[in-house]
Amino acid sequence: MTPWVLRLIVANVAVFFLQQTAPLINQMFVLVPALGLVRPWSFVTYMFLHGGLGHIFFNMLSLFFFGPRLESRLGGRAFLGLYFASGIMGAVLSIPFTPYAPIIGASGAVYGVMLGYAMFWPRDQILIWGIVPVEARFLIVAMTALSLFGGFSPSSGGIAHFAHLGGFVGGYLFIKLMRRGSGAAKFRKQATTITRKIETPAGSLDRWRRIKRDGLHEVNRDELDRILDKISAGGIGSLTAGEREFLDRFSAR
Repeated sequence: MTPWVLRLIVANVAVFFLQQTAPLINQMFVLVPALGLVRPWSFVTYMFLHGGLGHIFFNMLSLFFFGPRLESRLGGRAFLGLYFASGIMGAVLSIPFTPYAPIIGASGAVYGVMLGYAMFWPRDQILIWGIVPVEARFLIVAMTALSLFGGFSPSSGGIAHFAHLGGFVGGYLFIKLMRRGSGAAKFRKQATTITRKIETPAGSLDRWRRIKRDGLHEVNRDELDRILDKISAGGIGSLTAGEREFLDRFSAR
């Protein structure tokens, strides 16, 4: 088990036992979405409270199965960021839909972890109840559908469906933002730039000629025709830096 998964499980279990000896803990740290501005700590503390043994067992079991591999992939700091971003987004999404319903549980945060797992390993087989194999991506789709149905049904059965959906949203946004700023994304961008710099004249010309004229504004179509005619007359060497930039910009679309 990875360090932060272990710490989160220990923290949740410890708080659960504290709830049994000091019930006032629930009143102090429960999330009531509409009161979030006057109780801002509850956007975080509600994640460590649980309503019963089954509630905490299944949340921690899911964290145990999906968390370690994801933490190893992301690193401890990013994994913790994903966990809390998902849980907080679960609280935020509950504001417009269930503003006065008290919410407790790590489900939103755990749902974000599950989504993160499915984003990195979408075809992994997950055994439901240890029997039925389902690919991770299809499991997330099914859970999303069930949460939507439960959230908009007349009776939610005391389940914070919108906190679950918010966990998915928070996890997705966190990973997307993390990927955008990652070293791998920057490397791909630099590699593309370098590839274009060493591209042969014939390769550049072929790429420029594939520009779709129909999608261009009339002014840009005329400019494209003028530049291509110039290449036909004087070759690629006759182009100015601005003309090359024009062709590169539209060929990259």
